[in-house]
Amino acid sequence: MKVLISDNLAPVGAQILRDAGLEVDINTGLSPEELKKEIPKYDGLVIRSATKVTEEIIEAADNLRVVGRAGIGLDNVNIPAASKRGIVVMNAPDGNATTAAEHAIAMMMSMTRNIPQATARLKEGGWDKKKFQGREVTGKTMGIVGIGRIGAIAANRAQGLRMKVIAFDPHMPKEIVAKLGVELVSLEELCKRADYISVHVPLTKETSKVLSTKEFKNMKKTAMLIDCARGGVVDEEALYDALKNGEIAGAALDVFEKEPTSIETTPLLALDNFICTPHLGASTAEAQENVAVTIAEQMADYLLNGTVANAVNVPSVSAEVLSKVRPYVTLAEMLGSFHMQIAKGGVEEVNIEFIGDLAEMETSPISVAFLKGLFTPILKDAVNFVNAPMIAKDRGIRVVESKTSHSDDFTNIVSVRVKTSEGENVLAGTVFGKKEPRLVRLNTFRLEALPDGPMLFVYNQDVPGVIGSLTTILGKSNVNISRMTVGRESADGDQTRNVILLNTDTLLSKEQLDAVKALDNITSAMVLDLS
Repeated sequence: MKVLISDNLAPVGAQILRDAGLEVDINTGLSPEELKKEIPKYDGLVIRSATKVTEEIIEAADNLRVVGRAGIGLDNVNIPAASKRGIVVMNAPDGNATTAAEHAIAMMMSMTRNIPQATARLKEGGWDKKKFQGREVTGKTMGIVGIGRIGAIAANRAQGLRMKVIAFDPHMPKEIVAKLGVELVSLEELCKRADYISVHVPLTKETSKVLSTKEFKNMKKTAMLIDCARGGVVDEEALYDALKNGEIAGAALDVFEKEPTSIETTPLLALDNFICTPHLGASTAEAQENVAVTIAEQMADYLLNGTVANAVNVPSVSAEVLSKVRPYVTLAEMLGSFHMQIAKGGVEEVNIEFIGDLAEMETSPISVAFLKGLFTPILKDAVNFVNAPMIAKDRGIRVVESKTSHSDDFTNIVSVRVKTSEGENVLAGTVFGKKEPRLVRLNTFRLEALPDGPMLFVYNQDVPGVIGSLTTILGKSNVNISRMTVGRESADGDQTRNVILLNTDTLLSKEQLDAVKALDNITSAMVLDLS
């Protein structure tokens, strides 16, 4: 069997594959046309961030069985297209966590002591000691936005510098964060109290431009911002204004909305109180070796033994078990993603009940799929079918499974009750035919919705004209509705309300969503992405 390494990889990765008995070709810098021509020869493809594994490439990959990303991010892989072709996509989510956290600390120290600016001035022939006077970090407050694996390491390193650490993370229980010696606070409070703010979240719908004009105005004028996570989490235009107007003292970015970037696309680069690096967060010899070893071992094990590890699109079970439960794995992952996008507060407990014939099957892959779906909206590529249970455990989430052989409504039902710090939701789903997932219960609402793709989720008063006005305004906005499901709930007295779920061809913009919310008798509305 043959493996193509199409991006720069630590040499140990290729050696592990060869030692396992696989034929390895290293061919980096291929154009999309060249890769399309070469890919039919290979059973495995190893990439980092440069190679784009598009749907067109996947269609040409006649023999491809696995794509391995030496790192975390999989934005450059069309995962749905790979799944349809039965191609396993795996990554190495933990190999560069320490490196990324350490880079944030390095950026903080460099910014605090004006090291890049002083270096440049000294090389120009200057000796401006007073101009580049810095300050100590000891005793200062570090605010961590996102206290997951990397954020926790950054917090630990900051504590080692005798800093007080506070954190904002709406999905982490206070008890777990407290064990790290970190105080959990709101984003508003973090912005007001922190001397340094370091971002450690993936780019999602929830985190896009989470730090913008409002947040910068709440910060101390002496505050400094560090983002070594993902471009787009920080609003670069708002950051430019805040730095230029003296609303905050400095910023250090390793990531940008547009990469590669330049002063033409990123005016921040012209500011004296801004320092930057070209996405070096994972670029250490140790991290690159770690991810190379991990992905090579995983790919060799899969190609030679059929063992799946750290896959983002298939659970680690035997082919026989997977063939029986795959439709419910898909359903469960959709239900998990659906819940996380509609829920408020951090998840504390998950109760999964398998009803009907499912009670006699191996259901652990379905439970894992729900957890993966649950964490994907907030962690993106850092979660997969292997580490999802571990993430739940690390976050103090109790997971309980139960089985009931008798079902009144459907042959098989997956029912999930999720408790959060602010309430609970009950979701139930089944599979129509052989592989058509359906959401059949949402709390007290009964419905038959397809939990897939871009969706609009609406609560409304059950009065005439709501559906008409809703569809009219979407039509005027050129939003095509592919499917609509309505569920009805009885309330106190004669009042009733509906839940409306619309599958749309595209995600609604903020302006389109605001127009929906402004309609009469619409109680609430939100956009969901279950792609």
